[in-house]
Amino acid sequence: MPLTMVRAGEENVIRKVGGKEETRKFLEKLGFVAGGCVTVVSETGGNLIVNVKDSRIAIGKDMANKILVG
Repeated sequence: MPLTMVRAGEENVIRKVGGKEETRKFLEKLGFVAGGCVTVVSETGGNLIVNVKDSRIAIGKDMANKILVG
């Protein structure tokens, strides 16, 4: 399921990062890699604040929909 469907506070494992190659590379540099853990901290207006690799990152809904977790 996409990251936007996850409830705040739940830790999830990243299964796949989709989108165009430049988008995937950008997200990988931020720490969104398959097999990594991500936790949604909060959601505001569709945008998410997440913890990934000991960093807190804000990403838009479009980007979050490209990150599949399970």
